[in-house]
Amino acid sequence: MIYLDNSATTLPDPTVLTSFQQISSNYFANPSSIHPLGGQVEQLFHMAKKQAAELLKVRQEEVVFTSGGTEGNNMAIKGIALQHQQRGKHIITTEIEHPSVLEACRSLETLGFHVTYLPVNQSGVVAVEDVQQAIREDTILITIMHVNNEMGSIQPTKEIADIAAKHPKLFFHIDNVQGVGKVPLSLSHPGINLCTMSGHKIHGLKGTGILYVDNRTTLFPLFHGGEQERNLRSGTENVAGSVSMVKALRIIKEKETTTLDQMYEIRNVLFEALQEIPEVIVNTPNNGAPHIVNFSVPGTKPEVMIHMLAEKEIYISTKSACSSKQADASKILKACGFTKDRTTSALRVSLSYETTLEEIYQFIETLKQAIRQFKKVME
Repeated sequence: MIYLDNSATTLPDPTVLTSFQQISSNYFANPSSIHPLGGQVEQLFHMAKKQAAELLKVRQEEVVFTSGGTEGNNMAIKGIALQHQQRGKHIITTEIEHPSVLEACRSLETLGFHVTYLPVNQSGVVAVEDVQQAIREDTILITIMHVNNEMGSIQPTKEIADIAAKHPKLFFHIDNVQGVGKVPLSLSHPGINLCTMSGHKIHGLKGTGILYVDNRTTLFPLFHGGEQERNLRSGTENVAGSVSMVKALRIIKEKETTTLDQMYEIRNVLFEALQEIPEVIVNTPNNGAPHIVNFSVPGTKPEVMIHMLAEKEIYISTKSACSSKQADASKILKACGFTKDRTTSALRVSLSYETTLEEIYQFIETLKQAIRQFKKVME
């Protein structure tokens, strides 16, 4: 099997699974319980938070464990909007955000908020000048992803953070679900207030994640109850999930330090090989993230190509996993200004640090065969 759909989800690391199982079996008590067993679990939870903070180079109290990217994005966006709506009701985002960001923004529009959806260029990158010009007196939030989940384009988050830092009345949230461990991002920048991460994108477990909330930022909580997580996320803590999340974060950070260049090399081989196939048009910019390559095969149906590759046990995807079962054109590629023949025939290959050159060569040959087979059937 050749698995090239790592932006949808990743294979859990065996040590992550082991840590989750061990904690679940041996430290099952409620961390809020006052007996010694509960105290042990509470200490373990605080240790996980301390380790996460060290890995992210932030303060321990700025780490909030979540169930993943969707919850983190909703906590950040709705939390800021509802907490600070007396200050203003204007939000800035882009047209190519993940559905959990776009739909959160649209839900707020029904409550009287105003959202500016900024365009992107053909590389899938928003202009810093557009962000600057979109800021109004009543702007309370900028929410822009770091790495696009379909295109692999990298947004100028540092430059946007520079702008945000000059406007202390607004907050800047980054959806970094696709960037963690692959595209470095410093959370110490004074212009970055919130950042979302997800465990299952970094060989962790589904249902785990982190929302960074800097200590200057206040949120209206989506959950009310026992006041866990600084009253930001009530509910009994998923201690085993949090420990496993930190384990996955540690592993991916180590690989980012030691193996990132190798991932870029493999990605470049894939990029160049795809460009040499006459029927293929590469959509991802050359300076994109090291693990995502999006391409179109005009005249073909992406779902057919995916099934043809799957017959050879090679697994890729079309769009975001959250919208891949929708048969319409890719909204991301459409926002980039691509023609219909490209937006309706797009495919995505997403690598992990375990992906090998041999797997890429085999994928390329199988893709060529699938294209030839498709063309023959259509003749």
